[in-house]
Amino acid sequence: MTSLASDDVPFSELASVIERDTVLSGNVLRLVNSALYGRRGTVSSVRAAISILGLVKLRKYVFGMSVSRLWAKVAAPPSWNMGKFNDHSVAVAILADAIVQKARFDYPEGAFAAGLLHDLGRLMIATACPAEYQQAARTVLSTNRRLEEVETEILDVNHAELSALALQRWGLPPAVQKAVLYHHRSQLDPSAPNGVLPLSRAIELADYMAVDSGHRIEDFDCGTAMAPETALCTINLEQHAAAVRQELETEFQAMRAAF
Repeated sequence: MTSLASDDVPFSELASVIERDTVLSGNVLRLVNSALYGRRGTVSSVRAAISILGLVKLRKYVFGMSVSRLWAKVAAPPSWNMGKFNDHSVAVAILADAIVQKARFDYPEGAFAAGLLHDLGRLMIATACPAEYQQAARTVLSTNRRLEEVETEILDVNHAELSALALQRWGLPPAVQKAVLYHHRSQLDPSAPNGVLPLSRAIELADYMAVDSGHRIEDFDCGTAMAPETALCTINLEQHAAAVRQELETEFQAMRAAF
């Protein structure tokens, strides 16, 4: 995961990571041979698949597959819907990656990884502290308060902070850690230089847009939904709303099939 989340992973290293894993190799070849790419012949080589998909796109797919397999090993409580969590994570990753291509953002190459892992802390709380997670959920539903505020009240830590700590433990880039830490309060993120938007802003807006598109973890998340036109208007990118929406539809189906 650390290798795939890096912004400068070499072609040879990525190919080697995939080739050593039978399941990943099979998924990559299935992807490149899918209707999405409309190829006449069958591609049977991982290295040929990399040349067709391109290094950047392949890094995203393989990272997503790897994370999805990690989620599958977690013994979550019955009240937790892993399918919804996975779908939300993928949608935010795709949307964040699309957003950072439309304007100047700090560390745009980390958008996909940050989007995919931004809510890891929610899974950690639901798994390790199911009673407290349900208490937080009930409080949010009855009071309409922000989830991270309620989590801090109950556990002295919120899911964004836990997500960032986990990424630090795993050795992911500091810029990705910071984007995840501030994904609910990007206005407080001090990381971006003047004239550049913080990566956390892209994750925050992608989160709102993913919920608006129906990809949410819990029903109470609907309170944060924001249409692409409205969300992108806050950073003067509303003219790209249709393109971003289309990218989500196309990329989500491709990644969902791979998972």
